[in-house]
Amino acid sequence: MTTENEGTHEGAAAENAPAVPAAPSAPPVPVAAPDGPPASVPEPAPAAAAAQDQTPAAQAAHEPVPAQYEAAPAQYEAVAAPHEPAPAQPEAVPAMSAAGAGWPPPPPAVPSYGGGGGNAPWGAPVADAPQPPKRRIGGLLAAVLVTAIVAGGVGGAVGYKMENGNNSSNTGSTTVSSSGNAQDVKRAGNTVAGVAAKALPSVVTIESKGSDGSGGTGTGFVFDKQGHILTNNHVVADAASGGSLTATFSNGKKYDAEIVGRAEGYDVAVIKLKNAPDNLVPLALGDSDKVAVGDSTIAIGAPFGLSNTVTTGIISAKNRPVSSSDSSASAKSSYMSALQTDASINPGNSGGPLLDASGAVIGINSAIQSNGSSSGTSQSGSIGLGFAIPINEASRVAQELITSPSHEPVYPIIGATVAMADSSTGAASGDGAKISAQGSGGTAAVSPNGPAAKAGLKAGDTITKLDDTVIDSGQTLISAIWTHKPGDKVTITYTRDGKQHTTQVTLGERKGDS
Repeated sequence: MTTENEGTHEGAAAENAPAVPAAPSAPPVPVAAPDGPPASVPEPAPAAAAAQDQTPAAQAAHEPVPAQYEAAPAQYEAVAAPHEPAPAQPEAVPAMSAAGAGWPPPPPAVPSYGGGGGNAPWGAPVADAPQPPKRRIGGLLAAVLVTAIVAGGVGGAVGYKMENGNNSSNTGSTTVSSSGNAQDVKRAGNTVAGVAAKALPSVVTIESKGSDGSGGTGTGFVFDKQGHILTNNHVVADAASGGSLTATFSNGKKYDAEIVGRAEGYDVAVIKLKNAPDNLVPLALGDSDKVAVGDSTIAIGAPFGLSNTVTTGIISAKNRPVSSSDSSASAKSSYMSALQTDASINPGNSGGPLLDASGAVIGINSAIQSNGSSSGTSQSGSIGLGFAIPINEASRVAQELITSPSHEPVYPIIGATVAMADSSTGAASGDGAKISAQGSGGTAAVSPNGPAAKAGLKAGDTITKLDDTVIDSGQTLISAIWTHKPGDKVTITYTRDGKQHTTQVTLGERKGDS
């Protein structure tokens, strides 16, 4: 599937965009950053328990209904008697070079995920409820009225005596205050509030500006104590050629920064703070391989420039093949086998951490699926389909960018050119990744003495599986390969002349993004 990156973008392309809240020059200070401990935030009082309705209509409202449907609440009509109130009665209710020769073109667009069309109304149909009995209610009403009058008299008398005893003037107002100071409320570290309070001081809002004045806002987080910040490549790309970068912490302290290295194919970048403080606290890194569907997630970022925003959700899918790119003509597509989450992710969240329930980073928020395509004059928001680069892959790439003398990424390859779309339909075939008849620029589709050639793969073979991952397209194959390292051995299942075969491939490597 193809998606759009969600870093906010400025410049000519965004001049006609709908107005959105401007990013403050100094973000709000919900917690202390590197220079002090985070401040506690008052915890909201629990909501009062609702009384349980025992009427047939209300009981029906509590029955389970299909997803995205909502049962209509039971309706009630008050029954009044002359001079006295009575209790209510219920009423009725193109080609990719896996060999690394050139950069792969963007994959074919595919329909957005979601339901089909149609004009069916939202909400479950509600059957007509039985009409209430029309006879033999006089005695019941009389009994209810007598009870109400007696209870009212007792309550009134008690209330009168209490009032007279406490305030002879019968005027004023009585309120109840919670015990203790709200600032003294302590929250457990494994709550969302506790995780957010600990993580926010290590998250920064990144402002990237190009030499032509274009730029945007994104997010990053402290990767190590030396001042390295991990983020997305598309967040800092504008500043790559003579631009400028700043990183602002949650306490409002701003630092200039510089790019250490970028990996366009992975959409990962590392920047470094200039004059970094000594008390930086890196976020703990989790293990994205051990994440399970249904696990809780916490996303932190600056959606639409609103720094220090925290949202929550779950892991809704794993190993989702995703390709994305920004709107610039020179942008190269990135590929990931993503963690999918329904935590609200919007433009500006790019590069921010996706945390598990313990506060460990399990991914870097990178892209969203939107209801419609972006025209360059507006930015779409969250529809509950956000995608994060697994942290195991992102941290490996970050270490390469930091430690490599050239600060360049290294990509694993199989040494074969595969079709990214069906030649007749222009869309992914869904049947696998077919090795093209010819490579880029008329070269061989299978590189001589390359990994695929040594494993016996030939032009025309269709790869249907890589280890345990089902391969339905060239995009899925590249996303799966890039979760590995050069030198890893993988088992490839493929078909040739209608027969299925398996072979083992030792992945080669390609250095740099050129």
